[in-house]
Amino acid sequence: MTSTSPRHSAQSSRVSARNHVKTDVPLLVRALAFCIFFFPSSMVFKPLGAAGTVPMILAVTMLVLWVISSLFGLHDPLRIRHPGRLAVGVLFLATAASYIALYAGVSGGSTVAARAAGDRWMILLLASSGIVIVLGEVVRSIDDAVVLVRALLAGATFCCLVAAVQFSFGFNPMEWFHVLMPGFEYNGGDTPFQSRGALLRVAGSTFHSIELAVVSAMLLPLSIWRAIYDKGRPLLLRLLVPALLIFAIASTVSRSGILGLIISMVIFIPLLPRTPRMWALLASPVVLGALFLGVPGLVSTLTSTVTSADSDPSITTRTNNFPRVEAMVSDRPWLGLGPGNYVADNATHILDNQYLNIAVCQGLVGLAALIVYLVLPGTTSLIASTRTRDPRLKSLVGAVGAGTIVAAVCSLTFDSMSFPVFSLTYPVLVGLSGSTWLMVRDEGILSIRAKSLPSLPVPVGAGQPLRGEGRWIR
Repeated sequence: MTSTSPRHSAQSSRVSARNHVKTDVPLLVRALAFCIFFFPSSMVFKPLGAAGTVPMILAVTMLVLWVISSLFGLHDPLRIRHPGRLAVGVLFLATAASYIALYAGVSGGSTVAARAAGDRWMILLLASSGIVIVLGEVVRSIDDAVVLVRALLAGATFCCLVAAVQFSFGFNPMEWFHVLMPGFEYNGGDTPFQSRGALLRVAGSTFHSIELAVVSAMLLPLSIWRAIYDKGRPLLLRLLVPALLIFAIASTVSRSGILGLIISMVIFIPLLPRTPRMWALLASPVVLGALFLGVPGLVSTLTSTVTSADSDPSITTRTNNFPRVEAMVSDRPWLGLGPGNYVADNATHILDNQYLNIAVCQGLVGLAALIVYLVLPGTTSLIASTRTRDPRLKSLVGAVGAGTIVAAVCSLTFDSMSFPVFSLTYPVLVGLSGSTWLMVRDEGILSIRAKSLPSLPVPVGAGQPLRGEGRWIR
């Protein structure tokens, strides 16, 4: 009969407690975060058309459950308020105005195809609103954030591993899903491989290499934050995720990805505690050097993409479209052609700029709303990061803020909202920005109360986030 020493039992208990993070984040929310990257957006449920992807269905289902719970009085839908809600609400209202104008025939060609495009955009905005609203209610503590970030980065890790297979072997594993998803059909639109210089650009499980690069740059700060603070997972596993994200950025050979990488690190590293900040600064050149040496042809290809900017068709096409955009916006300046209603008649007329695209489709009203949606969450997150003394919370807020600012800047380089993985990953970051903003606010309120009532005893559980919110969605 084997006996266990008290010391060994105590150590096992501590390990078990460390590995188990108590959370109220519902399974549906975690599944959505993972499925954004896991299921290909080119596979759609035929009766629902292009909007019938697995993550889109989950996001809309989550919104429907939230609405039903509000109607039955299971929770107060107006009690939780944060800048992320305001940002997505402004964009939703502007999109709804353009959508109504499209159906009313005010914006011009209200054809069946035009209305279908408008429907898809409204479904996307409904799904995005559901993600932002629900995350702001269910992620109420750093432990909740850890659980959600684990699920999100697990999906991103799968995407990066697919990119590694594509880059190394020239094979696309995502084609297996064409057989493994009965009831769904291939809708096209994805571009898993593209040649650039001496290298083959890959897309992982996203639609395009630029999308993979930008989304990887958006998530890199969160992956570093998790590597530092998620003690419930092995260190090597935690370090593997940022390494894969950096590899994914490099494998796309994308200027947008490099821009996003620089922006995310410039914003995030100063917000880390002193020791992790020093390690990050020391590790950065080593990681980049190993990457450049380990991927033959990467340095020459990236150098040529930067030095040949004046003759690069991808850049000249963007600049040549400015006069066309100005003419189209002047024709319908306020509400545009209708949501999602710009269709390029050839490759040179593609608007690789989300701000220009929405100016054409939703006019100046839509452009102003998009700026609010893409800029406000990151700005308020960076402001909030200066108002907390908790190093874990400070760096978490900074990671989320850095990711959203990467999205705002890189939307100048491609029509980001037209890409399904980006358009659902960004609302997750917006929802997290709202949650962390509320954590910082509550921390400040508790601090003020503690200073004003120094002689009163502190009740058991004071300072802990309220639990129970969001259980309606389990």
